[in-house]
Amino acid sequence: MTERTPPTIHRLDYRRPDYLVDSVDLFFDLDETETRVRSRLSVRAVEPGAGHPLVLDGRDLQLEEILIDNLPLDPEAYRLDEERLTVFAVPAACTVETLVRIRPAANTSLEGLYLSGGLLTTQCEAEGFRKITYFPDRPDVLARYTVTIEADGEKYPVLLSNGNLVAEEELANNRRRVRWQDPFPKPSYLFALVAGRLACLRDEFVTASGRTVQLAIYADARHIGACGHAMASLKQAMRWDEERYGLECDLDTYMIVAVSDFNMGAMENKGLNVFNASRLLARPETATDADYQGIEAVVAHEYFHNWTGNRVTCRDWFQLSLKEGLTVFRDQQFSAERVTGPLQRIRDVQLLRGTQFPEDAGPMAHPVRPDSYIEINNFYTMTVYYKGAEVVRMLHNLLGEAGFRRGMDLYFRRHDGEAVTCDDFVAAMEAANGVDLGQFRRWYEQAGTPELEVVTDWDAAAGAFSLSLRQSCAATPGQEKKKNFLIPLALGLLDRKGRELPLRLVGEAAPWPATTRVLELRETAETYTFVGLEEEPVPSLLRGFSAPVKLRLPRSERDLAFLAAHDPDPFNRWEGMQQLMMGAILGLVEQAEEETTSLDLLIEAMGGILSLSALDHGFAALCLALPSETYLGEQQKIIDVDGIHHARQRLRKTVARRLAAPLRAVAAANFASEPYRYDSREAGRRSLRNTCLAYLAVGGEAADLALCLQQFEGADNMTDQLGALAALAGCQGPQRQTALAAFYERWLHEPLVVDKWLAVQAASSLPGTLAEVERLTTHPSFEPRNPNKVRALLGTFAAANPFHFHDSSGRGYRFLADWILRLDKMNPHTAARLAGSLSRWRRYDQGRRALMRAELERLAAARLSPATYEIVSKSLAAPGGQKE
Repeated sequence: MTERTPPTIHRLDYRRPDYLVDSVDLFFDLDETETRVRSRLSVRAVEPGAGHPLVLDGRDLQLEEILIDNLPLDPEAYRLDEERLTVFAVPAACTVETLVRIRPAANTSLEGLYLSGGLLTTQCEAEGFRKITYFPDRPDVLARYTVTIEADGEKYPVLLSNGNLVAEEELANNRRRVRWQDPFPKPSYLFALVAGRLACLRDEFVTASGRTVQLAIYADARHIGACGHAMASLKQAMRWDEERYGLECDLDTYMIVAVSDFNMGAMENKGLNVFNASRLLARPETATDADYQGIEAVVAHEYFHNWTGNRVTCRDWFQLSLKEGLTVFRDQQFSAERVTGPLQRIRDVQLLRGTQFPEDAGPMAHPVRPDSYIEINNFYTMTVYYKGAEVVRMLHNLLGEAGFRRGMDLYFRRHDGEAVTCDDFVAAMEAANGVDLGQFRRWYEQAGTPELEVVTDWDAAAGAFSLSLRQSCAATPGQEKKKNFLIPLALGLLDRKGRELPLRLVGEAAPWPATTRVLELRETAETYTFVGLEEEPVPSLLRGFSAPVKLRLPRSERDLAFLAAHDPDPFNRWEGMQQLMMGAILGLVEQAEEETTSLDLLIEAMGGILSLSALDHGFAALCLALPSETYLGEQQKIIDVDGIHHARQRLRKTVARRLAAPLRAVAAANFASEPYRYDSREAGRRSLRNTCLAYLAVGGEAADLALCLQQFEGADNMTDQLGALAALAGCQGPQRQTALAAFYERWLHEPLVVDKWLAVQAASSLPGTLAEVERLTTHPSFEPRNPNKVRALLGTFAAANPFHFHDSSGRGYRFLADWILRLDKMNPHTAARLAGSLSRWRRYDQGRRALMRAELERLAAARLSPATYEIVSKSLAAPGGQKE
């Protein structure tokens, strides 16, 4: 290990703590320049007499005092370094007291205690608490906290922490002091403190047992009027968790705070959630329907953590999906009941296949339960969250609603108040249902996306239809060979009129009692034969996306068009359209001709969707939306950046030309005639209208561009205004600049809306986009210390604009690498996220490959944070794990 090489942490090296902490008393003398923190820990040895030293984590702290049982410690009795405080000998049970100084205003990492827009706030997950005071900062050390905060009452009139407010007093010199007590033991990563000038929206919730919980959402006074949707979402989530899982809020007070600078979306600190303002504030004029939906989901997610994450937490960070995957599944269930269920499922799958599948196929591939890490923040990944949610969903599919609920109930009975593992969760499911899930555990243990090859056979004489299935999974770093997964495959069979057919397997006396059946695939190859059929069926496979796999089943364009028009399963109906679109676009990559049978079938299918007035509008919009360039590239062995972009653009123009009349008719039929309101039906209408406008704008007809500009100027809500702006931003012409200038002029004092303005420009496919993005990094609205700004501009450009980011000159790569080096010095979390955009360089042509690798090597030669170093070093490592 060189001086710059940080250590690797391995899951199998886990050992229980030598000392536990029963209670924590914290005293904060708050100031943005310098805060003093006094900590009193009631410590006891797990094995009295073992003689282990007491090791407390600490980073960026200035130690002033250390006492054991109120006696100052001699300097030779302890060792202090940049990462920890080691006390060589302590009694089996004692009080450890430290006094430290920290500098919140200088803390640009946004971990620990830091300054955000005049607020002092904290972020402690995963390892931020060690930037506040010395502590065994690991999730399996749970303690009860009492927190006293003293501060200038003018600058910080609101002083918040976890739990219940038990004392407050006014002091001399306009000082204030408050004391909070949290009745529940918690790990240090769930600690929170917020101080500043905040307005409050209050409400209350009466639980199923009759208790009244006081609810409070805090935000800047200018924004408190935008918190109503979040409050309504919180109450809906609280009621849902009672009705669906029997889980009641266990607190007397539940608080949420909006902050401007935050590395994540939100944080589930016990009873005091801290939210990125972008995930909390919503008014019709400033937030889109997608924002409203996202706020509802994130508020629910953090509230659901109160049980799946807080009351039962992780033993170690390798078990992160224990809380995150499970809670994502729960918030997806909640969201599916708040909107049309199939729409939510399709959006879940779009996110998974567009972001997690590529992660599974790249150098950062890791199991849902990782085996090692250098920097834990790098494993807040799509795999841990969203593939983890799919693993939980498969358990739900295998056990059924009642069986899954039995498993959840047993999980809480066994482990309430404990720090446990993914194996403990699966074991509860096994015990509650009397099943063996040994093979299923491989979903937690193995990385990669399994592929399921399907071959069909029709025996007309016997009325028998066979499905031959073969599973495989490609090698991933550190895992060359994979064992068979247990794959739940939901399927149905259709006749040529779209009617469901009986599902009777050979040897069964009667058909399956439902029109969808779940097969449990365990072997490398298995064959299932359905009998009693009068005609060759059309198989409807992987219904509801019942497992996170890639399905390989050759289908004709006509069969795909049939499924898109007739499959009763909404996911497969949408998937039929996606497959038709991919076939047409990839066909255009291979040949210049635009008039092909595949394209004709697609245009006919899209026209059919536009003509179905009874079809759910949101579902229709999803079916009309083309696959992204990134997802299309994943279908190629070597990604053809230019070919995909130009083919997709040609298809968009063809659709605009050949379906102009129905697109205009549907857009006109769905123009709003009433003031904005957010609900799933109206959101669907807006989505369909804006999808139509986006196609029409690509066509470039003056009347259509005028229609977009008319909507932009007359919109009473951000969904329609931004939809029109995005349509115009992709077009050459004066309307584009007119709309962009007017949008910024109107919203320049609304930072979250300006983020949308930055993102629209960063995603543009027009020539000169990179130069425009470079210019915007010097714009007054861009603040590199704010993660929202970085994500909006740099993140959008690198992740959502492959055509310009992967420009063959390599300018996009150099631009991003320059910013990674700059950001790594102030916020390694943000820099490491951006570095992932360079990680899959092997998937591109030789020229781009060389240019991306050169930038990675330039980064590797710099002195990087452990977070960015891990991404860069793993990106450069050979597929087998050795550096190339």
